[in-house]
Amino acid sequence: MKMEVDLMGIVINLFLIVVASLFFFVAGFFVGRYFLERIGTTKVLEAEERAVQIVQEAQKEANEYKELKVSEVNQEWKKKRREFDQEVLIKNNKYTQLQKQIQQKEAQLKKQSQDVKDTERKLQDQRKEIDQITDSVKLRSVELERIIVEQNQRLESISNLQAEEARQMLIDNMVTKAREEATETIHQIHEEAEQKAGRLAEKTLLTAIQRISFEQTTENALSVVHIQSDELKGRIIGREGRNIKAFENATGVDIIVDDTPEVVILSCFDPLRRELAKLTLQKLLVDGIIHPVAIEKAYGDAKKEIDDVIVSAGEEALSSLQITDMPAEVIPLIGKMKFYTVYGQNLLQHSREVAMLSGLMAAELKLDARLAKRAGLLHDIGLVLPESDDPHAVTGMTFMKKFNESPLVLNSIAAHHGDVDKESPLADLVEAANTISLSRPGARGAVTADGNVKRLESLEEIAKGFPGVLKTYALQAGREIRVIVEGDNVSDSQADVLAHDIAHKIESEAQYPGQIKVSIIREKRSIAYAK
Repeated sequence: MKMEVDLMGIVINLFLIVVASLFFFVAGFFVGRYFLERIGTTKVLEAEERAVQIVQEAQKEANEYKELKVSEVNQEWKKKRREFDQEVLIKNNKYTQLQKQIQQKEAQLKKQSQDVKDTERKLQDQRKEIDQITDSVKLRSVELERIIVEQNQRLESISNLQAEEARQMLIDNMVTKAREEATETIHQIHEEAEQKAGRLAEKTLLTAIQRISFEQTTENALSVVHIQSDELKGRIIGREGRNIKAFENATGVDIIVDDTPEVVILSCFDPLRRELAKLTLQKLLVDGIIHPVAIEKAYGDAKKEIDDVIVSAGEEALSSLQITDMPAEVIPLIGKMKFYTVYGQNLLQHSREVAMLSGLMAAELKLDARLAKRAGLLHDIGLVLPESDDPHAVTGMTFMKKFNESPLVLNSIAAHHGDVDKESPLADLVEAANTISLSRPGARGAVTADGNVKRLESLEEIAKGFPGVLKTYALQAGREIRVIVEGDNVSDSQADVLAHDIAHKIESEAQYPGQIKVSIIREKRSIAYAK
């Protein structure tokens, strides 16, 4: 029984435990569900709040990004607007300038049109005057014929001459008188033409000369090199003179080392060789090492440097004169002119002066200034070419012909010393510019007295060969020749013709710079003796 009671107690306990477990399970289930529902609602609320916050932040960022982009677009628009305004302003300025230019052109055209009208009016007035003079001449011609008939009749009645003889006598008298009147008219026209031409030439030359500046340089056959001390002279000479011999053999220049303190002299008539030797010696003195091998090296370096200087000088001359399309082979020759002289002037400077004068005078005379400058620069290029039997002007022309140079330029080169005939006004301009450049004080160098005397005597002999000439005197170093003629045998009109004939003969037979003035002096002396 006791065991049954214990068993029943265990069963009851187990039942109670199961019931309690079920109770707690159910209670825990509902309690857990309650709490789960509460927690889920909280999470949902938090999620919704988070979503709202995210949306707000997104809207805020979107607004900020929108404002940023709007600001950038505004700035870009303002920048484009400023650029557009600036471009419009520039175009407006250009348009304004064009308008001003057009107005100026219109004013010039109006002035030219007015000048043309004035000229036409003057021409019409002159035609009227010519018509009136023609009518007057016709009337005088009729009157002259009438007078001639009357004179013939009177001559026949007075002198008992035949009509044919009287007519011939009258014709001879009229021819003589007409010749004298024609000579006087020619003289008057010639004087007026000379005055106009003189004024035009003076204006052209003065305008050209005033627009350039001249520099005058005189070089000789010696170059002086200064050294730091006389001790270097021993190094230059070397043991038994081997250094100085090597230097002279390499450069072709004589080196003179004397007692002159701190000075060495280089002697050579070729200025390019002399300059090359001077540069070689300066390089040796800088290094301080002088021996035959060092001399050869220094000479090679100096030659490269001189070649660069030559090309640079040629390009600079062309650039300053705005000359283009010069053959590459000619540029170094133009640069070489820097180391040569002509009548005491630097050849490159002289050629540039001639080019500038030729170009300016050509522009004043409405000729091709570009060709004039080109011909002026190249007119003495024959002086830097290898020697030949032809004059340097012809040599230069022959050389430039290889490069298909303009015929006008070629003729100007060859004709600037009268070796060939001039074929265009361009050649006259180059010759005149060359004479101006060489006519400066000291430009023509030393001229021997015998040469001057022979030239003056030749001018006097040319004038003495004309009939009626008594004495001739060459004055002002041959720039003027005065001719004294017989007053009884040479009339005033014949003196004018004689002056022109002597001038033409001097032009064809004599060689001279510039121009020569021919003055005819005619005098009548009346002599009586009181006894």
